[in-house]
Parts: sequence; C-alpha cells; structure tokens
Amino acid sequence: MRLIQFFTLLFAIVIFPTACKIDYRPPVESPKTGYLVVEGFINCGDAPTKITLSRTTSIYNDSITDNKEHDALVSIEGSNNESYPLYESTGGVYTSQFLHLDNTEKYRLKIKTQYGKEYASDFSAYRTTPGIDSLSWLRDANGVKIYVNTHDDEHQPGYYFWKYEETWEIHSAFYSQLVYVYVPGSLDPVGVGYRNADHSADLSLYTCWPHVTSSNVNIGSSEKLSRDQIFFPIMSIESQSAKLSVLYSIKVFQYSVSKEQYDYLRILKTNSEDIGSITGPLPSQLTGNIHCLTNPSETVLGFVEMAQEKQSNRLFISNDEVPGWNYDPHCVEFSVDNDVENLKGKADLFPTLVHEIIGLGAIKSFYATRDRGCMDCTIYGSNVKPDFWP
Repeated sequence: MRLIQFFTLLFAIVIFPTACKIDYRPPVESPKTGYLVVEGFINCGDAPTKITLSRTTSIYNDSITDNKEHDALVSIEGSNNESYPLYESTGGVYTSQFLHLDNTEKYRLKIKTQYGKEYASDFSAYRTTPGIDSLSWLRDANGVKIYVNTHDDEHQPGYYFWKYEETWEIHSAFYSQLVYVYVPGSLDPVGVGYRNADHSADLSLYTCWPHVTSSNVNIGSSEKLSRDQIFFPIMSIESQSAKLSVLYSIKVFQYSVSKEQYDYLRILKTNSEDIGSITGPLPSQLTGNIHCLTNPSETVLGFVEMAQEKQSNRLFISNDEVPGWNYDPHCVEFSVDNDVENLKGKADLFPTLVHEIIGLGAIKSFYATRDRGCMDCTIYGSNVKPDFWP
C-alpha cells in the first residue's frame, strides 16, 4: 500500500480556508530523516513474509526523492528465540523465504537500520483466516461494484483486511503501421516508412495488460452482526472505464486481524481517505505496535502481527457482460501529406496507417494522431500476456 503519503499528513495541522490567504507554516516538528513507517504482516501461511520500510517526508522539504529505508537488518523473531531473516529484494521491500512457523509460538518483527537504531513489534499469536467463499459483482448506474463474500462459523466477531490485484486488457484505438524516417542531424521527419517488412501493423503496440495492486485500506467487521458473515464491496469500476473495455480480472487476498489492528486500520483509513474537506474529520493520532528500542520516545508508524493469507479465485468480467458500457478513449485520427516541407514541426504527431498510395507503392499521405496512447498501449501497461489470461 502506498501509505507513506497518508502518514505524512498526520503531522500537519488542518487549516480552514478563509477570505484572505496567507503563507502559514504550522509549527510541526519531525526529524530530518522522517519517521519510520513499517507496512506488512508476518505470514503464518504457506507464503513468504513481505515487509516495506520507508520514511515520512518533511512537510517543507520536497527535495527527498527516495524515502525507502535501505540496507536494514530485518528478521522475524519467535518467543522461542528462533530467528528468520528477511532480505531486501527491491527498494525498501524485505522478503523472507517460505516459512512454516510454529502455530503454538508467538512472533514479532525486528529491525535494525543501517545507522544502528533498533525497532520491534509486539509479539503476536497465530491467527487463522477463513477462506473467501466467492467474489461477485453487480452493475448499477454508476458502473460495476465487486464484492468479497466470506464467513467464519468458529469466531464472532470477525475483523478483516483485504488487498487485491487488478489486471485488464486494453486495445489501442488505432493500429500502428508506420514510423517516421529521419536524416542525421534533423529534428523533423522527412517522411514515413513501414514498421514491418510485410507492411503489417505492429500488434505489440495494440494489446496490453495494465496491472495494479490496491493502495487503499479495505477493512470490514461483523461486530454488529449476529454471525460472522461478510458481504463487502471491495472495488468500484466507474461507468465507461477502460478497465471493462475488453476483459477485466481481479484477485483478492484476505487476512483475519485482531481488534487492535482493525482499530488501527480504521483510524488510518479515516486519516487517509476522509480528511481534506471542511466537514471532514480532523487527523487522529495513530498508535501502532512498533517501538524503537534504542529510543522509546521516538514515533514509529505501523502495526505488524501474524496473519494467515487466503486468496480468492480469480474473477473475470468481459465487456460482453456489460452491454452499453460505451468506453470512449477520445482518440482522433486525421490525414497528413507525406511531404518533407509539410512534416516540418510535426514530429509530435504519431503516424498510424497509410491513407493514400501513388506510383509504385509510394506513400502519398498517412493517418496520424496527437496522442501516443491512442496507437501505443505500452504507455499504459505491459504487452506481455499474463500467464493466467484466457
């Protein structure tokens, strides 16, 4: 989750707009290196543990471009003194091997930064997560809503946190058959030529698959219900969105959490999603379960417990299932004369297909668009088909 920007807001004072605007800097103090932010959980299922370490940024300092916490020593420590290391795989992301932790022991996260500061979470016990019964969806006037359905006959109330991954197929509005031809030293094209020897369009620019993971806080509880049965709206797709222009897919990951972690996430959700309007709530103080061992008074942001991950079956929704979706990429194509003088200053146009041919196959004119995304889908996603795609 991209929570770092949310945490930074917790240390700002909300200023209500008035008739007069002045440059006001609230007296908010924070360390130059920012506060440590810890995201993730100790996976007690058959999957690796993944922890993200980062730093909040200074309210008045926009020069910091990398807020990830690098080169830290991160491990999972058991109440029986067993220890399992995590290794930095990408910037600030630390991953363990597949662990089969003892469900009779308690575990915590230990962190030692490259500057020698040590941090630890509270010990937490093994917690089972019920499976996801199904994913379902409903269409209404605003688009499509996707729901996760789950229940637990053994525990009540239940507290849940969800993440998800979305993938969808998109098609460019226009095929790309042509490319500009340049001469050395010229900034303007002197003409167009074919991308492929057989004069066919480049299909690698026509079909792509964007992929995103959830960055919002998705939590639900059955504490006000008579039994632990959840029907939770996890995702909304706006009407006419590109996500359902061809084929859409979502996979959900479910975690059972403690009441304490649920309350933490609830406050985080309020702080990150509801603050900003005049009538919105003021920021609430987040109290997690991560502590600085070398300086107990230091503020640390995060809540890490043991959790068992359960995955849903992948849900697919095709454009055929939402008739009248009417996705419109707002792409415009127009003809351009293939002439040296005419092409001066037109390097910002993107050629698509041949319009008119003269003589022995010479291109007299061609179609072009002003938006590269209308003929090259790779600016939105990968052109490598996912293994799970039908």
